[in-house]
Order: sequence, then C-alpha cells, then structure tokens
Amino acid sequence: MTQYHTDEMPLLDVPLNREADTVTFARALGTLLRPGDVVCLWGDLGAGKSTLARALIQGQMGDDTDAPSPTFTLVQTYEAPDFDIWHFDLYRLEDPSEVLELGIEDAFAEAVSLIEWPDRLGPYMPLERLDVVISHGAGDTRELALYAPASFEARLQPLAGLLL
Repeated sequence: MTQYHTDEMPLLDVPLNREADTVTFARALGTLLRPGDVVCLWGDLGAGKSTLARALIQGQMGDDTDAPSPTFTLVQTYEAPDFDIWHFDLYRLEDPSEVLELGIEDAFAEAVSLIEWPDRLGPYMPLERLDVVISHGAGDTRELALYAPASFEARLQPLAGLLL
C-alpha cells in the first residue's frame, strides 16, 4: 500500500480544534493551488477529509455551491474561475487501474485533483503531490499534517502560522 511520507518532517503540523479550523485551512490552501496540483487527503473514516475538500471547493466556487462527497459517483468535477477541480473518493475502488476509467490522467494534467483514499491509486500515485493527513485528536479535535516536496514549500509558506 502506498502511504504518505511518514519518514519526513511535515511542512505544517497544526491542531484543528473545531470544524471552522478545517474550513479556514482548506480555503487558504485553495488559494495557493494551480492546475496540475494533486492533493491527497489521508485519514480514517470521519477524520474530516470530505469536510476539507468541500470547504476548498466552496472557497473557489462560492459558499452556495453544492459539493457532495463523491462516495457513490467516485468523482465530481467543478469549473472554478481559476482552474477546474476534480474531487475523487476512491474508497470503493477494487483495483487501482479503475482510476484510469475516471479520467484521472486528464485531471492530473489539467486540473486540481483532490483525492480521498489515495492509497487506492497504487502505482498511479504521483510523486509530485501534497499529502494532507488528518487524524483524530482528543475529543472532537483533529490534527493536520501537510507533507509536500520541496517544489511546493515556497508556495505553501503562507499556510505557516495560519491557525496558531
């Protein structure tokens, strides 16, 4: 199973004390993305992956945008003003090759890709990606860690200190 880079230090490691923190982070992240970026959302069921994706999409499209989780459709696409967004939920995939039928190669080349359950990508996992890891904390809190290759560090610097 492909995993996020746990052997590396996260670029960002912050507590999400309430859902509003997840929304704040997602909207700020959305302003820093550009076509071709792949954002892999890692976390257990109920960790907040869909909440983060929805907030990022609504930050780009407007608060009234309906952004359901693509649990059953596997992918939802959005034509945001600055770039298209493809939101994938790969939980139900049985074989990594099924992602090719969803047009994921087009998304990787032309859009921002938000991917829940990225471990299902197998050999199709891109090396140049942002890994957003959300884990359960104490009570209803969450912890967020962002792992990114050096090529993203300068661009993502505005996120540092965002929720402190």
